[in-house]
Amino acid sequence: MALPSDWTERHRPSSEQMLEGNEVQRRTIRNWLDEWANNAPKKKALLLIGPPGVGKTTVARAIAEDMGWNVIELNASDARNAAAIRKAATSGATHRSLFHDPTAPPSRTLILLDEVDHLSGGLRAVNQDRISKAMTNDGATDPRVALRGDSGGKAELLSLLEQTKQPVVLACNDEMGLWGKNSSWRNARDRFSRHLVRINFVRATDEALRRIARRVLREEGIDFEDDAIDALTATNHGDLRALVRDLQVMTSDLNGARLTADIVQRQAEAGARDVAVEIFPGLDRLYKASNSTEAVAITRTIDKDPSEFLNWIHWNNPSLFEDKTSVRRSTKALTQADRMMMGRYLNTAHRSSYWTHHLTALAASVANSNTPRGKLWPSYPQFLRRSGSSVRPSIVSKLSMVAGMSKAAVRDEFLTPLQLMHREDGPLGDPNDFQFSLALGLEADEHAALCGLAKSRRSTKQMMKAYEERQTLHQREEEARRQKEASWTQTSTFIAAKETTNAPDNEPLEHDGDGPQPGQTTLF
Repeated sequence: MALPSDWTERHRPSSEQMLEGNEVQRRTIRNWLDEWANNAPKKKALLLIGPPGVGKTTVARAIAEDMGWNVIELNASDARNAAAIRKAATSGATHRSLFHDPTAPPSRTLILLDEVDHLSGGLRAVNQDRISKAMTNDGATDPRVALRGDSGGKAELLSLLEQTKQPVVLACNDEMGLWGKNSSWRNARDRFSRHLVRINFVRATDEALRRIARRVLREEGIDFEDDAIDALTATNHGDLRALVRDLQVMTSDLNGARLTADIVQRQAEAGARDVAVEIFPGLDRLYKASNSTEAVAITRTIDKDPSEFLNWIHWNNPSLFEDKTSVRRSTKALTQADRMMMGRYLNTAHRSSYWTHHLTALAASVANSNTPRGKLWPSYPQFLRRSGSSVRPSIVSKLSMVAGMSKAAVRDEFLTPLQLMHREDGPLGDPNDFQFSLALGLEADEHAALCGLAKSRRSTKQMMKAYEERQTLHQREEEARRQKEASWTQTSTFIAAKETTNAPDNEPLEHDGDGPQPGQTTLF
C-alpha cells in the first residue's frame, strides 16, 4: 500500500508512545478510556478544547489504537445532521471486525466528532420519522424528508450522549461555539456538561517540536542541521500540524541535500504564516513592547477584531499600568481609537479600523512610562462575558433608577467605569471610597460585589463593617438634611400665607393713562 502523500497523515502517531506534549491531558484521557474497558463511566463523553494543530483528535485515536478499539470519525467536512450522527452511533454500537473472536472480551468503538464548535443550529429535535427516512436514503428522492447541513445535529448529539453505550470524544477550538450564541446558551452548556469531561489542551513546547521534527526527518531519510531544527522551532507557535507541513514544503526540493538553517529562514520569510495568537499571551507581549513598530506587529497576531481589542485594552490598562499619568496618556489614545472606529460606520470609504488597531496598540505599550517586568496577569473584560457583569442585578436596578436609564444602557455605559473606580488592584480603584455607593443607596454586600471582593475575606468583612458604620452616619445626615429642608419649606409657606393675609382686600390696581387698560394688549 502506498504511503499517504500528506506528511501530516503519513507521520500521524499511531501509538501513545509517539505522542508529544499535554502529558497531564493524555493521562486523563487514558484513565477515562480505562474506565470504559471495565464499565461505562458516569460521564460518557470527553470534550477536548484547544487551538488547531495541538493533537486533540490524534491523542484520542492513538490511545484507542493502543487499546485495539475501532474509531468512527465525523468532522466538519462530513454531514453532521441528526441522521448522520445517529448512523455513526448505530455503527459504533454494532461495529465488529470481520475476524472478530466471539470468545474475546467485547471491543469498544470510539465515536469521534471533530470541530463540534462549528456544529450549527439549536437544540430543537427533528421529527423521528424524518430521521429514519433520511437514514434509509428516502430523503434523496423525497425533498420533504431530506436533512440539509447540520439540521437537528445538536439535539441528536445530546441524545447520543444521554444514551450511548460507546465512548464519545468531541473536539473543538472554542467551546462557546458548541453552546451557541443566542440567549439560551447557558441552558445548552448545562445540558451538555452533565455528560462531558472537559479537557483543555495547550500548544506544544519548543522541545516537543524539536523531537517531532527530528523524528519526521529521520523517517523520511533526510539529513539536517541542529541549527535548522532550532530555526524551525523559532518560527512555529506550537502547531504540530503546521510543523509537519512546513517540513514537507522545505524538503520537497532538496534532492538529497541537507536541511540547513538558511533554508528554513528563507522559507519562513517567503511564506510567513498568518498566526493567530491567543489573547492572553498576546497581551503579555504587547504590554512589554518597547516601541511602536513592535507593538503594531504584535497586535496583528492577536485574534481579535479592532472594536473588541479596544475593549480589552481599555479594561486592562488601569490594572496593569503603575501610575495615573500613563493611564491618562493611554486614555487619550483610546479615545482617538474609538472615534476612528465610529468613522468605520460613518464613512465606508475610510479604512478607520486600521488606525483603530494601531492606536489601541500604542495605548497598551508606548503610553506606559514603565515597561512591565515579569509575568503579567491581564483579565477578561467583565462586560464582554456572555454571563454579563458579575455585579448583582440589584446594583444595576438602583443605578438605573438614579440615572434614569435602561438597565442595558447602565451595563454598557456606567457599570464598567464604576467598577474600575472601586477595584483594589488598580491605581484608580479604592474599595474604601464609599461616596458613590452611599449615594446610590447600596448595602454593604452590594458595595463589596461592586468592588469585586470575596465576602469570605477578612479584609472584605472589615471593609463591610466600616461601610455599615458610615452608612448609618450617612442616613442620619440625610435625615437631618430632610428635616431641615422640611422646616424651611414650612417656614416659607407660613411667611407667604401671612403676607397674603395682611394684604388689603380689593385694593385697586394702579394704572396710568398712557398704557393699555388691564387685560388689554398692544402690538407697539
